[in-house]
Amino acid sequence: MAQNVAQKLIDSHLVNGTPKPGHEIGLSIDQTLTQDATGTMVMLELEALGLTRIKTELSVQYVDHNLLQTDEKNPEDHLFLQSAAARYGLWFSKPGNGVSHPVHQARFGRPGTTMIGSDSHTCAAGAIGMLAIGVGGLEIAMAMAGDPVYLQMPEIWGVELTGKLPDWVSAKDVILEMLRRHGVKGGVGRIIEYHGEGLNYLTAMDRHVIANMGAELGATTSVFPADDAVREFLTAVGRPEDFTELVADEGAKYDVEEHIDLSTLEPLIAKPSSPGNVVPVHEVAGEEVYQVVVGSSANPGLRDFAVVAEMLKGRQAHNQVSLDINPTSREILMDLTKGGWTFDLISSGARLHQSGCMGCIGMGQAPAVGRNSLRTVPRNFPGRSGTDEDSVWLCSPETAAAAALTGRITDPRDLEMDYPMVQLPTTYSLNTEMLVPPLAEQDAQEVELVKGTNIKSLPEFDELPDDMDVPVLLRVGDNISTDEIMPAGSRVLPYRSNIPAIAEFVYIQVDDTYPARAQELGSGHAIVGGENYGQGSSREHAVIAPRYLGLRVVLAKSFARIHWQNLANFGVLPLEFVDPEDYLSIADNAVLSFRGLREALRQGHDITAMLEDKPLELRHKLSDRQVEMVLLGGRIPQRAAQDTSAQPHEEIKPAQPEG
Repeated sequence: MAQNVAQKLIDSHLVNGTPKPGHEIGLSIDQTLTQDATGTMVMLELEALGLTRIKTELSVQYVDHNLLQTDEKNPEDHLFLQSAAARYGLWFSKPGNGVSHPVHQARFGRPGTTMIGSDSHTCAAGAIGMLAIGVGGLEIAMAMAGDPVYLQMPEIWGVELTGKLPDWVSAKDVILEMLRRHGVKGGVGRIIEYHGEGLNYLTAMDRHVIANMGAELGATTSVFPADDAVREFLTAVGRPEDFTELVADEGAKYDVEEHIDLSTLEPLIAKPSSPGNVVPVHEVAGEEVYQVVVGSSANPGLRDFAVVAEMLKGRQAHNQVSLDINPTSREILMDLTKGGWTFDLISSGARLHQSGCMGCIGMGQAPAVGRNSLRTVPRNFPGRSGTDEDSVWLCSPETAAAAALTGRITDPRDLEMDYPMVQLPTTYSLNTEMLVPPLAEQDAQEVELVKGTNIKSLPEFDELPDDMDVPVLLRVGDNISTDEIMPAGSRVLPYRSNIPAIAEFVYIQVDDTYPARAQELGSGHAIVGGENYGQGSSREHAVIAPRYLGLRVVLAKSFARIHWQNLANFGVLPLEFVDPEDYLSIADNAVLSFRGLREALRQGHDITAMLEDKPLELRHKLSDRQVEMVLLGGRIPQRAAQDTSAQPHEEIKPAQPEG
């Protein structure tokens, strides 16, 4: 039977379950990716599991989010992460080496493999024919310990691309078109597979842009074939031997089908404050712009910076615009310099920052209140920039550069210049000095974890009670993001390894009284949400911290995939309304009563709670495995109960990244 690329990747890694949409499946994992905002929890989880050595083929710990060293917290966490990488057998990418996703694609990514990452944009690696899925940190720890990753088998959504992008339109506009059509929930429960003759005009890094922001559609992941474009990329980064062709069979079918004619696309932009709020640039042209930020994992390629430099060459950025450039890796910065583009950017008035996520995650470059900031980043959720009342727009590098020149949102097609035809090198710079390889297992056992005063052990959580009376401490609306549950930014992220401290910031952008009220209550409580609850980042702090404050159950109309899994992983019960209209019946401070909950969860998917004297019909979508996990208080106590802790094993030596 003819198979598409996603089916081939799943079938070659399936260890249990039936790959039919909606059924739980288990997949073996070849690689993992962690970054410093989430990796500290992963390393603490490895410690809690008693792991001695990872069992994955290759795992890499990156430091790319929290690069600002305003006090001792971030550097101490970096030391902890490096010691943990050495102790458990991971590669370590040092601070300033670059953003995890493009660096991983260049140095470690391999077609035909599976990867999970504790970052929702791990899906970017689908650009080179990998099945790469963003998950919570505990899923990463379990995969490192040798467990499969479990997920509900998605539908496979085939998007046929035809035609060729016109001038002034680039890969960012392709994914913005998908978001314009389908919004932030359009990909939920789906893998997006791009195919068609239009791929002939998209490079591997163009595909990275599109695959990266599949996360904003809510998709499980995005997949491209490993074809000649991927071969050219791996050859250019010095790893031609890692190429394996992986393409769909002739006649392969998809569960859902769609078509995009690339030649008909125009410059698009996502208005504040959602990636799904997309309109043509010309409709909002003329809006004043205060800041332009270029960089991030969403537009990380050399071309994305070079096209901005070419547009600015011999010109000055508008005097009211702060033009900020975040090179995505040291190798990209080297090639920008070799090509003369660094000179052009600096001459134009641009400010160059560290190679890292920076403004994308709110670590510096926060905009002024009420002033428009155009960014090539993947997200513009409220407050994500580091400014509570921000006005962030998402756009392509071409549209960003046009605004930098004019001081206003400008359709780049209206500029009085020819479209710059960027000539990229056939071989990219190679610099692996900041990639620290794993120690041999014998040497690794001698490494002590370096824990500063800000690093606290993972809290232990108790089992789910059979009977609960839980007050509703918070009611929120649709599309609540993990940025709103657990903010990022330079004020909060330094506490990522300290759950008691970071818990003080839970939901402060929505209701700054929530942490104090939860602590004062001192017992279990509930939160009620609307549709797509927990969209966005994979950060499990958005579950662990409220769980530390006493959260036991979340009622919502629907959940985002990663957050739903994270809730279950830490023993928080995710329930959905049978009738979504019941959401309106729950008043602030209402009390939900559950009786015989443990047996009800084991018996089926229907759960009844009492709201005062009225029954409230709810349901869960947990598998039998997940039910037992929630009952025990989470996946760590479940694994301890099963007495299946990882044992030392023969060392697996990953291939050296040097070409």
